[in-house]
Amino acid sequence: MNSIILFAQSSGAAAGSTGSSTSFIIMMIVLFAVMYFLMIRPQKKRQKEEQEMRASLEIGDEIVTIGGIVGKVVTIRENDLVIETGSDRNKMKIERWAVNTNKTKMEQHQKEIEAAREAAKTKKANKKSKKEIVDETKADKKD
Repeated sequence: MNSIILFAQSSGAAAGSTGSSTSFIIMMIVLFAVMYFLMIRPQKKRQKEEQEMRASLEIGDEIVTIGGIVGKVVTIRENDLVIETGSDRNKMKIERWAVNTNKTKMEQHQKEIEAAREAAKTKKANKKSKKEIVDETKADKKD
């Protein structure tokens, strides 16, 4: 940040008043664009994903709150939900915004990723075995 300020000061001293003002404006626009793509845009994307996760909660999902409480969703209302925690089945009413992660959806997502990896491995193995068969038939034809 100090280098940007020094650059602005040095360009202002070296150039005329019109050149320094245009370079300053251009530099501010570039700085805003960099800040947008590095900070604001990813934060908005994260907030949207969290909002979708909270909206898609279902009864029976295992969740973790922002306070670290793990529980299973028992009742869902407009702005709050009731979770059941521990083996003694304590029920707690929490606000929807307090949900940090949905462990059930994360586990399902992990299973889908693993299934996709396995499918890719089997497809690659099948492709490799077909290639070996084709190579063998070409070698037989040459003999």
